Amino acid sequence: MKKDQEKDIEDIEIALLLEGIYRLYGYDFRNYAQSSIQRRLALILKKHHLASFSQLQHRLLHEPRFFASALLDLTVTTSEMFRDPDFFSSLGSQVLPPLHTYPALRVWHAGCSTGEEVYSLAILLKEAGLYDRTIIYATDINPLALKVARMGIYSGTSLKQLQDGYKAAGGKARIADYFTASYGAIKFDRSLAENIVFAEHNLAIDEVFSETHLILCRNVFIYFNQTLQSKVLDLFTRSLRYRGFLCLGKKETLKFLGGHRYFEDVNVNESIYRKAVEADSSHKGTMHGEDQNSDSGRSTGKHTRAFQFDRCR
Repeated sequence: MKKDQEKDIEDIEIALLLEGIYRLYGYDFRNYAQSSIQRRLALILKKHHLASFSQLQHRLLHEPRFFASALLDLTVTTSEMFRDPDFFSSLGSQVLPPLHTYPALRVWHAGCSTGEEVYSLAILLKEAGLYDRTIIYATDINPLALKVARMGIYSGTSLKQLQDGYKAAGGKARIADYFTASYGAIKFDRSLAENIVFAEHNLAIDEVFSETHLILCRNVFIYFNQTLQSKVLDLFTRSLRYRGFLCLGKKETLKFLGGHRYFEDVNVNESIYRKAVEADSSHKGTMHGEDQNSDSGRSTGKHTRAFQFDRCR
């Protein structure tokens, strides 16, 4: 069989596999960047000694426990405290000061993974005097990553690296003031988690949070193709209030997306934007419990899943 034909068959197998996952489980990877999703699927093949993507599809669709395990490999769970300190420094100097004008704040941290950056944000909000008036909605597609985030316990962390990153990010005290360390792991103080709400949310298919003042979605867009990037940007545009802030990863940009017209640049180097044009209000969504139509917290659409907010206690 010619290589071109083998490649065509492989592409068909992957497309059918992703369609099956979407129809059965509601997770939509169909518009993830092809090279990225193919690489992750190939790693799963190798890990489980499977000969083809068709064999992988059979196991994923017929063995829910196998799918739950494979979901860890399909989603990216890379995160660290004060990742890209220059970004957090810019957040503290360019984004947090204008937020002081609001009596209450809603922050959405989308694609929060295992939560290290969520706790980083909480520390900066606390030191800026904003934490007590803020609710942070931290969401991710991966329930096992969220379980780690809720616990707030991390192992194998260099305390010196933590302190250096914290100081570079504009920290005003000692990072050690916010956690206890024992047996090679750190556990964040529960006071940091009081205003954090963790929830499953799938950016590809779930609906909006409305009237958020700040959205962080860092190092997630790079795994989406342009179609899904545009769809998620529309989701964020409808979720942000006028003059709200949107923060992406350092290598991500809105420049080539049509929805960029709703935003102005705040810091191009750190991919920080501010909503400058009000979107059509008829398209705005609502947060769970905010109005008469949100009694279940369930989004519309055949495959959209309810996302239950679970305040971290």
